[in-house]
This record gives sequence, C-alpha cells and structure tokens, in this order.
Amino acid sequence: MPSELRFAAMPPLALYIHLPWCVRKCPYCDFNSHLAPESNLREVGIPIHAGMQRAAGEQGFAESVPIDLQRRYLNALVADLDQQLPKIWGRKLYSIFIGGGTPSLFAPELIDELLGAVRARLGMPQSGEITMEANPGTFEQARFEGFRKAGVNRLSIGVQSFSDSHLQALGRVHNSGQAVAAVRSAVALFDEVNIDLMYALPHQNVEQALADVAQAVALNSTHLSLYQLTMEPNTLFAAKPPPLPDDDTLIDIEEAVHRAAKAAGFEQYEISAFAKPGHRCQHNLNYWGFGDYLGIGAGAHAKISYPNRIEREIRHRNPMAYMEEMEGAAQPLEVRTLAVKELPFEFMLNALRLTDGVPESWFVERCGRPLSDLQKALKLALNKSLIETQPGMFKPTALGFRFLNDLQEIFLAG
Repeated sequence: MPSELRFAAMPPLALYIHLPWCVRKCPYCDFNSHLAPESNLREVGIPIHAGMQRAAGEQGFAESVPIDLQRRYLNALVADLDQQLPKIWGRKLYSIFIGGGTPSLFAPELIDELLGAVRARLGMPQSGEITMEANPGTFEQARFEGFRKAGVNRLSIGVQSFSDSHLQALGRVHNSGQAVAAVRSAVALFDEVNIDLMYALPHQNVEQALADVAQAVALNSTHLSLYQLTMEPNTLFAAKPPPLPDDDTLIDIEEAVHRAAKAAGFEQYEISAFAKPGHRCQHNLNYWGFGDYLGIGAGAHAKISYPNRIEREIRHRNPMAYMEEMEGAAQPLEVRTLAVKELPFEFMLNALRLTDGVPESWFVERCGRPLSDLQKALKLALNKSLIETQPGMFKPTALGFRFLNDLQEIFLAG
C-alpha cells in the first residue's frame, strides 16, 4: 500500500537532553522536574536570606545530586541515545539543548563527557548552538567556566524576576543579587545568554514588570524570554492560586514589557521570544518550524520523521524508573504515529507562533502532504482576518496573533 506521506528530504534534526533534578520544586512549574535527593530546601515558602544562600550556593546546591547518581544518569542517557541511533542514521544534528530540571546541578566534567558522547555519535551541531539551562542559585564561576569549556555556548538563565519579593512569591531559591551576578558572569563567559522573565506575578504592577525588563536589558543579554505566569494543572499554584493582576492590568503589563523589549533593540520573533538581531534561538526555531528532534532523558519527548510516517515519543517521567529501564536495555517509550488528519493542526500549532510566519512549502516538506490539506481551514482563517494573504507564506495577522488559540483551533477542525 503506498504511503500517504511524501518527503523529498527529512526535516532538520535537533537533540533535547533532559536532566530532571531541582533543589526545590517551584509552585508554578509543571515540567518534569524532581526534588534533588540531598536538597536542603524541601518545601516551598522557606524564607530567602543571604546567609542561607551563601551556605547553600557553596555547599548544598551544587552537591544536592550525588555524583554517583549523576554518573548513573549519564550512563542511562548514553544508552538511550545509542538505542535511538538506528532511527536517524545518516542525518546530521542541527542543535543541542540541555534542559530540566536544573542542568547546572550536574558536574561540569560530566556535562563534558555527555557532550563528547553526543559528538562521537552525531558530530557537531550544524548550527553550532549548544544551549544549557541554569538557575542563578546554582551559579559558581568555576562550574560555569567548566560548562563553557565542555562546549556549551548558549546559556538560558531562569531568573523569572529581579525583585526579591516576587522571587519569594514564586518559590525561587535565588535572590535578586544572585540573579544579577549570575547574568553578568554568564555574559562574560558565553556567546549567547537568554534571560527567562515572568510577568503578571502576584501583586505585580506595570512599573515592577518594566523594572525587571530594564534590569535584563542593562545586563546586556542577547535574548529575552518573556512569559506570563499561568496556573498550570497539577501544580501548587493551581491548587492554591496566588492573587494575580486582573485582566486589564495583565494586558497593560504584557503590552508594556513587549514595548520595552522592542525599544531596547530586541526583535519579537515568537509569542514569548525576543532577540537582538542575529541572536535568535536556533533550537527553538526548529521546534516552531516543525523540525524533528530526538529527546533523551526522563520524560523527554521526541518527534521523528520516517519515509512513511511521523512519530512522537515520550519516555518515563520518573528518573529512577527511566534509569532502570535503560540499564535493562528496554525502550522506555510511548510511541504514537501521527494520523494524516492531525498534521495540519500539529504543523500550525507551532508555525503560527512565529511573528514572521513560515514558508508554505514547509508544510509539504515537513509533513509530507500537499497544500490542499490546508485549504478549507486557510479559507476560514482568511475570512476571519486571522491570517495574512501573503503569497507563499503562512503568517498570522495582528488580530490572529492576539487570538492565536482561536486561529490554531481552526486547523484542528480543519
């Protein structure tokens, strides 16, 4: 039976590596993160004070994941990668992203060994981009110099706010002084530095949100990720919501922080992503462009294209179960083949997040399907003035960008 998909070539292939441990689970976080075994910050709401931070930064945080556990997990990652290689023989790696959790809890020498294992199997990434997430509370100069020597050239720092009161409300383990110091050191060490900031925080007003952006701009980062705080299911905040700004204030805050970032020379190229010219995140652009990605580590997701199908994979979320599976040479995967009728929504869910839009040819190239699959939904989106009438491109209008969920859902029905 002939395949329903036709690929002229495989999409770009990236690698995501998940390191799952944190020194404390933040109340808003719905990522697959787990409390570090020897963390001394086991409860949200422990007061932040300078004495504790100094002691923890020097002794507790960096050592909260025992080195033997780090080694065991690293071995599982390499075994996982080895199992995935037959799926992608002959394909070149585009980018690498080490996320979590708090990857900066891992020893630099193990990050070096991990990246060496990746390079031995897949070569250097074509984009040259190797990103690692970090928490300001785990920042120590020597450790981060080690990450840089290991090959990491882009650091994404989870600052969230430069306000001590807002950091405490968010359950973060660092204070504002540590955040500033961490970013300054990172900018001196790394080619690319992203700062994650949240807005619409408990009791936050426009001026406070703008102060966070102003501080980030003053620190000379190359990239800003500006996220609205949302109450995600199965989090502490979902069960016990904090007092958040009302809808009118939320809109005022969002518009103000976006204007401030643009005025400082950052281009908005995605819903939450702002970059100095030439400094966009290549790994995330591959996600949004419906590229492929391997995912290794506890709870990691993957999307892999084959000549006759596209599959999504999910690994075990629990780190111990994941390591046990890999040590037994099992494949800890849930695998699902995307149905042809799902592809318009799957593609547009990502592509329409980009402010510049994407070439319409990418749907044919990366979904293996003709443009006729989209015509009914495109006509409806055009009639609602949610998508541009720009030849050769899929690009949301200003109205479509504002009501992005509504625009994406048209392709779900589609």
